[in-house]
Amino acid sequence: MTGQTGFLLVNPRSGDDSPGADELRAEAGRRGVRVHELGEGDDLVDLARAADAAVLGMAGGDGSLGAVAGVAIERGLPFVCVPFGTRNHFARDAGLDRDDPVAALDAFVDGEERRVDVGRVGDRVFVNNVSLGLYAKLVHRRERHRRRRAALARLRALALTLRDRGRTQRFTVDGRALRARVLLVANNPYTLDLFSLGERERLDEGLLHLYVPQGLRRVTWEERSCTELEVDALQHRVEAAVDGEPTVFETPLRFRIEPAALRLLVPRSAARDG
Repeated sequence: MTGQTGFLLVNPRSGDDSPGADELRAEAGRRGVRVHELGEGDDLVDLARAADAAVLGMAGGDGSLGAVAGVAIERGLPFVCVPFGTRNHFARDAGLDRDDPVAALDAFVDGEERRVDVGRVGDRVFVNNVSLGLYAKLVHRRERHRRRRAALARLRALALTLRDRGRTQRFTVDGRALRARVLLVANNPYTLDLFSLGERERLDEGLLHLYVPQGLRRVTWEERSCTELEVDALQHRVEAAVDGEPTVFETPLRFRIEPAALRLLVPRSAARDG
């Protein structure tokens, strides 16, 4: 990929600023990559669509990555993932070092291309998963109270979880009615550990995976795989978390997998490790 014009969008509000946006911008410049640091009022998708570039990149959390990855697919361009958020689940599952965003920049100048899957809910791309139910509600509450002190926010989230843990929501999945606290649609399969999702061993299976937890104390998972899925609810609009970001969808929600749709560039060291 040497010699291609790279364009990197940086969300300075992501992560813990280690390294900071200034260092990331400087390191990208040394590699000949143009950088745009997001400011108030910037539209991430519009900037990615308008960029004069042969390679698009995003330094941010999973929600930002998914948005720019969607534009890269739309434009037929390679995409560089720079882990610069709080969790960086997609970067982890792609074999990148989440603690070294600078190293991910090497993909712009000497990257190896991998074809990986993405999911879509309606027209929106997701690289990890879409959650409905209790977790989605907590994400929306976190967003509404994001300006509060972190400790207070954690206590509030814990209290809300304990209050809501027994509540279920009615869904219809491909015409089958069910009640669940959480319903999660994933891009490729996750390993499961009690009530939490672990890692994905691959991003190119070409299947969506639906996960529904069963039980309160001894949690088990109901799982199925598919290429398309329709989820309906009693409400006309439902809260959801798309790659950890809050959003609201009109029902029904139609999911599909797009196998090998994303041209992901990774540094050659990560490609060898993978």
